Amino acid sequence: MTAQDRGAAIVVQPGEGESYWQPEPANGYAEVRVSRHDDPSIDRFSSGIQVIAPGGRVREHQHGANEELLFFFEGRGRAVIDGVEHPIRPGTTVYVGPWRKHTFINDGDIDLKMFWVLVPGGLEDFFQAIGRPRTPGEPAPAPFARPEDVGRIETGTVFASLPYTRLPCCD
Repeated sequence: MTAQDRGAAIVVQPGEGESYWQPEPANGYAEVRVSRHDDPSIDRFSSGIQVIAPGGRVREHQHGANEELLFFFEGRGRAVIDGVEHPIRPGTTVYVGPWRKHTFINDGDIDLKMFWVLVPGGLEDFFQAIGRPRTPGEPAPAPFARPEDVGRIETGTVFASLPYTRLPCCD
């Protein structure tokens, strides 16, 4: 077997992944741990950590061609999948298949932290497009709005089309 026949081997230490502050309503940040940005041979999945600030949430969305596996390791909140609510606490695992509407809500008083894997990958492109570069250890910026063209960004990355309405209060 030649070196070209072998797959990639990547080790990412804490704080070494691409990292992006996330806009409202999630706030917090996303850190991409392994993706095709690291090695073009990694095309079957991407993975990372997302931190949702207290009071924040990941907007309801769905993926047309992607499966998502999430492991929550800190904080408390709620997952709502196709309208059904489930509690989140450290140790909760969530699998969401294609075309399943889902949202994650941090209704606790500390960050809600999860490790995610998306198959096939591509979530890293979305985080990069809507976020602001983050350096680990720096203070969080003031909450900021999503880009005006977030609907175009979503459909150009890994999100299936959902009716998109920008709500002035909580989008």
